[in-house]
Amino acid sequence: MIAALLSPVGHLYGLSVRLRQGRAPYRPNARVVCVGNLTAGGSGKTPVAIALARMLAARGKKAAFLTRGYGGKLKGPVAVEPARHTATDVGDEALLLAAAGMTIVASDRAAGAALIDRMGIDVIVMDDGFQNFQLAKDLSLVVIDAAFGFGNGRLIPAGPLREKPEQGLARADAVVLMGEGLQKIPFTGPILRAVLHPPAPEALAGLPVFAFAGIGRPEKFFAMLKSAGARVLGQQGFADHHRFSALEMSWLRTTAASFGAHLVTTEKDYVRLGPSERANVIPVPVLAVFTEDRGLKPLLDRLCEAQA
Repeated sequence: MIAALLSPVGHLYGLSVRLRQGRAPYRPNARVVCVGNLTAGGSGKTPVAIALARMLAARGKKAAFLTRGYGGKLKGPVAVEPARHTATDVGDEALLLAAAGMTIVASDRAAGAALIDRMGIDVIVMDDGFQNFQLAKDLSLVVIDAAFGFGNGRLIPAGPLREKPEQGLARADAVVLMGEGLQKIPFTGPILRAVLHPPAPEALAGLPVFAFAGIGRPEKFFAMLKSAGARVLGQQGFADHHRFSALEMSWLRTTAASFGAHLVTTEKDYVRLGPSERANVIPVPVLAVFTEDRGLKPLLDRLCEAQA
C-alpha cells in the first residue's frame, strides 16, 4: 500500500532522469567507461569497476576512477589520498577505489574528467553515474543483483529503481548479472555474469565469526561468508553507508565476544570506522570474478581501439 501511494512521486523521479538526458555532454580526451546500476545500491558495481580497471591495465592502458564520493563532504574535483582523506571527506566507495588506483571525487563529473585529462589518463572508469549525463560515455555496463532483480519494479521512493529497466537498458552496452538468480531481462546485448568472492577464502574456512554490514544488501555479505566456509555464529545488518556510533561498536564487540567469534565486516564498512573503532574488527575484501565474459573482450577491444 505504501509503495502504491508513493508511486506518483516515483514517476516524477523517473521523469527527472529522462529530462537530464537532453543535456549536451562534455567529451573528455580520455575514453569513458561507466559502471552503473538501475537500483539504489547493493549491486556490486564498485568491485566490477575495479576489475575493469585491472583488465584495462593489463592491456597497457592508464585508467583512473571517477566517482561522486557519495556520503563525503568534499565536492571536488579532488584526487583521493587514503593517507589523508577519510570516508567523511570523500565517502567509503572512493576510499575503496583509491586503494586500487588513481581516484578523483567530483560532484561535477565534467570537472572531474577535465582534471583527469590533465593527468594523461587513457580511460576514465566511472563508478556509478549511469543516470548522470554530464559526460559522453563510450561504454556503459549496468550491474544487476541477480538475486534481487528489480525489486518491486517501482521507482524511488516507492521502490528501489532509479529508472524503468527498459529505459535504462536501452542505453547500456552490456549487462553484468551479479550472482545467481535472475535469468531473463529486457535486454538483447551482451549479458555477462560475475560473482563476488573473498580473495583468500581459505582464510575463512572454519573461522567462527560475528558479521555486521551497512551496505545495500547485508545478507549478500553474510551469504558470501557462509559459502567461503566461515562459521557465521551471528549477524547484524545496518542501512547502506551507516555511520557506526561508539555505542554500536561496543555492542558489536561485546556480542562477538559472547559468541567466542571474530568480529568481521566489509571493506566498505571498515573504511568508515575511525582508527580506534577498528580495533578487533577484521575487514573481508571481495573481488568481482567474471564467470561469463565472452561478450566483454569485443567491447574492450573497441574501447581501446577508439582510444588509440
